[in-house]
Amino acid sequence: MLFMVEMDVHLPHDLDPAQADRIKAEEKAYSQTLQASGVWRHIWRKAGLYSNVSIFDVESNAALHDLLIALPLYPFITMKVTPLCRHPSAIHEDDR
Repeated sequence: MLFMVEMDVHLPHDLDPAQADRIKAEEKAYSQTLQASGVWRHIWRKAGLYSNVSIFDVESNAALHDLLIALPLYPFITMKVTPLCRHPSAIHEDDR
């Protein structure tokens, strides 16, 4: 199942910089592991914002939920999740 997830990060201004750096490093490692596995299919930065648009390929809504709440930055993220399906006018059989 494909999902588009828009993530907006809001780190508190008083968050210790060392803690913020540690959380961001953990987030990067976790996301890159998921990307390498093919689960986190695409990630794009929204220009000028601490935000991204990502495409996930997971087996279920519950699998996506578990993956998202495991993000180290999860406590600081506002998300919008949109399920996706193939458009009948698409010319490609595979969206990888």
